[in-house]
Amino acid sequence: MERAGADGASLDGVQIAVVGSLNVDTTMRVERHPAPGETVLAAGHFTDTGGKGANQAVAAARLGHRVAMIGMVGDDPTGDLLRRTLSDEGVDVSGVGTAVGIESGMAVITVDASGENTIVVDPAANAAVTAYHVARFASVLREAAVTLAQLEIPIEAVAAAARLAGGRFVLNPAPAATVPAEVMARVAVLVPNRTEVARITGGEPPRTPDEAMAVAGEIAGPEAVVVTLGSAGAVIVSGRFRRHVPAPGVTVVDPTAAGDAFCGGLAGALADGASLDDAVRWAVRCGAVATTRWGAQSSLPSRSDVEALEGS
Repeated sequence: MERAGADGASLDGVQIAVVGSLNVDTTMRVERHPAPGETVLAAGHFTDTGGKGANQAVAAARLGHRVAMIGMVGDDPTGDLLRRTLSDEGVDVSGVGTAVGIESGMAVITVDASGENTIVVDPAANAAVTAYHVARFASVLREAAVTLAQLEIPIEAVAAAARLAGGRFVLNPAPAATVPAEVMARVAVLVPNRTEVARITGGEPPRTPDEAMAVAGEIAGPEAVVVTLGSAGAVIVSGRFRRHVPAPGVTVVDPTAAGDAFCGGLAGALADGASLDDAVRWAVRCGAVATTRWGAQSSLPSRSDVEALEGS
């Protein structure tokens, strides 16, 4: 059973509609990740708001864009926190409904001394996002210059967002999962990481930018594929166009929301009319800044943060 966040009306001038998940994250700092059956002691932990959808919405809003969020929280105090946090960031939460009798989503994250992380997600209320719920906000999706989605909600809801998007549909296929061909055909820009692009193509994760470009070129449907490569930056494949965009050198502390910062930055730049090449260059810098800070939404940069990195 669902209790809607509003009546489906949108804010005027929404640039980016994000259709996706909202979670609360608990992050633990460990020297190394445990082996199966092993217990390790953490050097500290903290809780932050997260979820790929909410992270990407906040990322775009902090960069100065008008953003609307469509998703679902539980009827618990965490749901109130998640909705309020987005609203405080300037995100329109009209499309964030409440799943009655279900808890809000949660993620448990461990980050080791080298900055590598592992994440376990309980979707909870995120699994209650339906195609019907998404369709209630069709006016938002038709108005937005960019609709941005991920795979922490049911694929039926993602497919509905793709059908209703009036602008460019950008899909971050995370966590790695099979995406139906009819959804792929509506994607303007697909943004997988190494693991996700391997899952889509059925091969091994690419080790180098050249391998990533070759693998991305095998994907049918999207107008363009942008593969994120962590410290190696990203690659762009669009028809015959191939380009590697390197990342700036930074000291990595926690990579948890770097991909979300990238997606929020990419969507924002595209909404502003930037070319895909320029949008990816900006997004790479957004992701780099996020790795220098702990947490999910707490790590997401402002425009001035990114501009300061560009000038360094």
